[in-house]
Amino acid sequence: MENTLKQGTLDLVLLSVLERNRLYGLEILQEVNTRTEGAFDFKEGSLYPVLHRMVKAGWIESEWQPSTTGGAARKYYQLTSSGTNALDKKRQEWRKLRDAIGHLMPLWGVL
Repeated sequence: MENTLKQGTLDLVLLSVLERNRLYGLEILQEVNTRTEGAFDFKEGSLYPVLHRMVKAGWIESEWQPSTTGGAARKYYQLTSSGTNALDKKRQEWRKLRDAIGHLMPLWGVL
């Protein structure tokens, strides 16, 4: 599904995951995969450019933390207040789209 993800959808997914907890990259991938039951199983190569874009936009912030197990330090990401506002806006957009498509379902014979 990775190649079909639109930027807005991926933003919504990542912001939603970071709303609950501060996470590092691999944890973000695992959380997205688990919470979407594998529907959004994307790779690190897709994740980090989006995270960097979100940091630049001010939606998330990052901080390096030393490993608690003696390994390499990890970069953790968390939502900012601007990110919370962006998430709220993206959720409203998603609901509007979902409702609009829902109105079309009877026309398609789906319900």
